[in-house]
Amino acid sequence: MINENLKLSGQLNIVLKDKAGNIKDQREVKNLVVNAGLAYIASRMVGTSKSVMSHMALGSGTTAAAAGQTDLVSILGSREALDSTTISGTNNEKVVYVSSFEAGDATGAVTEAGIFNAATSGDMLCRTVFSVVNKAADDTMSVTWTITLSAS
Repeated sequence: MINENLKLSGQLNIVLKDKAGNIKDQREVKNLVVNAGLAYIASRMVGTSKSVMSHMALGSGTTAAAAGQTDLVSILGSREALDSTTISGTNNEKVVYVSSFEAGDATGAVTEAGIFNAATSGDMLCRTVFSVVNKAADDTMSVTWTITLSAS
């Protein structure tokens, strides 16, 4: 009997820098792939009617990540277009999304993040909540978000 269990997991690497480029904060955070994200993945397996993941957003919401969520609780600014999307890993089992939030973008007490397939509306793939990262107006923040598919 064949028994397959597909798992999706995600992790963010957040780097906050001041205007001189000095690292002020750096951390790794796990995420939740939400129900809408799972439905999105299934839809892409049978067609291409849905757009690829293209945007990342930061917010100040502190509500715990839950499977039924479809957007951030309190977005800071607007969704940012991804800087890059790549496939990596020994078996091409990882998708890596990178986004940079420049000075003036998503300023404030950042406590949540999400990945989306549109600048507004659309599908949210995943969401995470973390302890506050205070992004000042002249700070930059880069987020590298790795989604890993594995069979166990």
